[in-house]
Amino acid sequence: MDWLTTVDHKKIGILYLVAGGFFFLLGGLEAILIRIQLMYPDSKIFIGATFNELTTMHGTTMIFLAAMPVIFALMNAVVPLQIGARDVAFPFLNSLGFWLFFMGGLLLNTSWFLGGAPDAGWTAYAPLSSAFSGRGVDFYVLGLQIAGIGTWLGGINFLVTIINMRAPGLSFMRLPMFTWTAFITSTLVLFAFPAITVSLVLLMFDRLFGANFFDAAAGGNEVIWEHLFWIFGHPEVYILILPAFGVISEVMPTFSKKRLFGYSAMVFSTVLIGFLGFMVWAHHMFTVGLGPVANAIFGVATMLIAIPTGIKIFNWLFTLWGGHIRFTTAMLYAVGFIPTFVIGGMTGVMLAIPTADYQYHDTYFVIAHFHYVIVGGMVLGLFSGLYYWWPKMFGRMLNETLGKWNFWTFFIGFHLTFFPQHFLGLLGMPRRVFTYQAGVGLESMNFISTIGAFLMGVGFIIFIWNVIVTNSKKKDAPADPWDARTLEWTIASPAPEYNFAQTPLVRGLDALWTEKMAGNKKMTPAEPLGEIHMPSASILPFLMSVGLFIAGYGFIYHMYVLIGVGAVIVVSCMFTRSFKDDPGWHVPIDEVERTEKEARA
Repeated sequence: MDWLTTVDHKKIGILYLVAGGFFFLLGGLEAILIRIQLMYPDSKIFIGATFNELTTMHGTTMIFLAAMPVIFALMNAVVPLQIGARDVAFPFLNSLGFWLFFMGGLLLNTSWFLGGAPDAGWTAYAPLSSAFSGRGVDFYVLGLQIAGIGTWLGGINFLVTIINMRAPGLSFMRLPMFTWTAFITSTLVLFAFPAITVSLVLLMFDRLFGANFFDAAAGGNEVIWEHLFWIFGHPEVYILILPAFGVISEVMPTFSKKRLFGYSAMVFSTVLIGFLGFMVWAHHMFTVGLGPVANAIFGVATMLIAIPTGIKIFNWLFTLWGGHIRFTTAMLYAVGFIPTFVIGGMTGVMLAIPTADYQYHDTYFVIAHFHYVIVGGMVLGLFSGLYYWWPKMFGRMLNETLGKWNFWTFFIGFHLTFFPQHFLGLLGMPRRVFTYQAGVGLESMNFISTIGAFLMGVGFIIFIWNVIVTNSKKKDAPADPWDARTLEWTIASPAPEYNFAQTPLVRGLDALWTEKMAGNKKMTPAEPLGEIHMPSASILPFLMSVGLFIAGYGFIYHMYVLIGVGAVIVVSCMFTRSFKDDPGWHVPIDEVERTEKEARA
């Protein structure tokens, strides 16, 4: 019941992590099944509609249900601590955001057992998704709408938290880089997710109510779906990758014993990447027929993003240069991230050339590029962040030996899987196709790619084993196990429920390191010790999400009773929340003092 009702950002971060890990396992299993089918030419294991369902659910699960929650897990666990806050701005909304995401993902995945998963590709292009697909796409539409509302609420919450709840002295140009990337990511979520919500609503009206938004024969327009989807879809790539940039910008200074090189340039390049991310969506549509002017403009805009990204790469390298480097598991992932992500960026510039894109489009070259950016970039960055902040989240240190095995198996497996796919694409192998011809030079690279996928799976299993082994130990992580630089390392591991007994006073960039260099053993408090106000736990977010979950089935199966039941649950919870006064509760001073004394001991 504690986990169902919690509004504590640290526990919600753990819920996001567990849910994201579960969906990551599902998406990884789907990927391995895809690679088993493609291991040899003309295999007959997962063919036709089954293969379409696997590719659709793999992409949808990994993007919306695995990557996003792990990002929100780290943001929940770290951002309030990095800014000296006691929680996020809206704890109730934080809980509601998680449960909406989880129920939406659950609804989508029940499609496997209720007549078939969606089979129109993770991008769900019309008219394939509007007129030629089965009920599985209804699960896609409703599940992603519910999950998307949760993500959108989370973005708003973190924006308000970072703007309004920073500790005294923590100006924007003193924010840790992970918090900066969380801020820009939340801004992208705020403006990008309405586009996918609108497109899903229009698709729902086409499928469930007989509208014609995407039916060209009835005056609709299929290309509008592509515009709406990619106006969301390309900022989504930066929603995924920017937090990984932030993680690398925290890990490298800590394990190089140096301040991050070019902090201001890193901040402004992050802002510029976020801005340009909205200007390039049509590079996914070079073969649609927008014309040479539009293609040229979007091609140039896409290449421009390489400039702020290049600034970041060089600043990370200069941070390493001359540093006293410790190759912990977190640092290995951070260093491995750089060349891997650079390869993804190089192929991105290749795809930004409209004339060349006619050759690359819808081939395995695009799959290789996309996975080098998302897996080679985001997933390596998130693994780095998990190994770095695990002691702060759970009070235990992950095993470094198992961590290094995890890194090398996953890293080598990744490159074995996706590097050959560049050449498969250049040889003309199309994506989303369940077979290929023998004797044309595709067999060996597909075989290697499948072996690499299994090796990545082994790497992830080692990580799970590491978590299990670590969890069996008692909590023994010190407050600052890495000799780090930022505020989250000034308090006990794991953090007490109220985070900071006294709000810290920030006196410079890298607040903790500033105090260390001044010879201080702890932060200077900005307020006297007093009782601490805390928000009350609530079951309402969970119940509201269950209500939408039930209503989702009602829409899918045209069962108006279920729609009514779900709506009554949601509205009842909203009325209860609106009219029941919730003053919260207070942690007494003596309890705060006792907790702090135990943490020091």
